[in-house]
Amino acid sequence: MAAMPRLQVARSANPLARGANLTGWLFVAPMVLGFVTLLLIPLVTAFYMSLTDWPLLGEATFTGLDNYRTILTDSEFWKVLGNTVYFAAGLVPLNIILALLLAVPLSKSLPGMGMYRTVMFIPVMTSLIVWSIVWKYMFATDSGFINQLLQLIGIQGPAWLYNTKLAMPAVIVTSVLKNVGLNMVLFIAALQQVPVQLYEAARIDGASKPATFFRVTVPMITPTIFLTVMMTIIGSLKVFGQIYVMTQGGPAGSTKVLVYYIWEKAFKLFEFGYASALAYVLFVIILILTMIQWQMRKRWVIHES
Repeated sequence: MAAMPRLQVARSANPLARGANLTGWLFVAPMVLGFVTLLLIPLVTAFYMSLTDWPLLGEATFTGLDNYRTILTDSEFWKVLGNTVYFAAGLVPLNIILALLLAVPLSKSLPGMGMYRTVMFIPVMTSLIVWSIVWKYMFATDSGFINQLLQLIGIQGPAWLYNTKLAMPAVIVTSVLKNVGLNMVLFIAALQQVPVQLYEAARIDGASKPATFFRVTVPMITPTIFLTVMMTIIGSLKVFGQIYVMTQGGPAGSTKVLVYYIWEKAFKLFEFGYASALAYVLFVIILILTMIQWQMRKRWVIHES
């Protein structure tokens, strides 16, 4: 007889449980639908396209792994990949170091710091296209602001964006100044979380300011350093807007990076199959680098939770 009330309670609770489950699915449905329609289906479609010869205006012909074999023997691909690595190698350390140097003084609780932080963060909120157009004119050969400044001190400025050795550094500097504010804000948040007691202990032990910074501050913010390094590397490998606006991959292909090469193959030459294969190669490169960084974090990230 005692089992009957329990059974009735369980049956009466089932509609409530089903209603709660339905409510939960309704809440997650937009995210699941967006994931499937905007990410999963395009990924699968792009992978199928990478296995075809699809000239867009004609019929797609299944070719298997031919596009991937062509990539391995494509000399332009290797040059473009080298340019991409060059861009990332120049941007990542410069961005991280500059962001940290800016964050240290701006993390102090002093009057007016909020205004300075806002000023440094404004480029992050500025349109990438607008930012790139402005800097393209600043790097102009004759009427550019930078060369005009150099003329004031008697220096003839070079043709920045038309020089195969200077074009990529110019784009790197432009990109660093555009996005350094984001990492700066993350570093400010991390620096403000470092316990004051650690600095007091270092001061009592007679540690100098540089020693305190490298032996106390830097180890305590290594989780944030790891996050910013990962985000900056991934972002640098996907660079496109600055290249498209400022150099169009020139001069002589010296600034043609992988994403620009993919765009060129897809929307200028209409080789959608080959462009899809290039996109998957970029995906694999980013995935491998991310996994390597994720494994290496155990060696240098302190107090990881």
